[in-house]
Amino acid sequence: MPLELEIPSDVGCIEAVVAQVLRACEAAAFSGNHLAFHIPVALTEALSNAILRGNREDRGKSVRVRVVVDAHLLVVEVEDDGLGFDLDACTLDPTTADNLDREDGRGLFLMRRLMDRVEQFRARGNVVRLTLRRRSSDGRAA
Repeated sequence: MPLELEIPSDVGCIEAVVAQVLRACEAAAFSGNHLAFHIPVALTEALSNAILRGNREDRGKSVRVRVVVDAHLLVVEVEDDGLGFDLDACTLDPTTADNLDREDGRGLFLMRRLMDRVEQFRARGNVVRLTLRRRSSDGRAA
């Protein structure tokens, strides 16, 4: 059964959402690396972007989160009320000389490195979908 949450555009709400998603992933036997690093970092970045960029910290707007997790897959959709963006154009490689001193664009780069798939599309608002396949202890997809 999907987990559906709606939070105000307040970065103080991020930690509780991440904790709920991690509990669901732990119950589905996701690996320690996924639980300790991949999921919390990617989800924190997606939620931060939705609150800070999509909704521009307007507390009158909300961020909607839909999570589906099973024995094989985690899919998280983070939806804000923003106009959207071009995922490829906004993803910068922070390791290149031109981008070393930039503070923007790193979140999308991290999400794409840590998750198996990152997609962006329009629904009621702007949606970022993160997908991660659970891997067995030997690193293969479960």
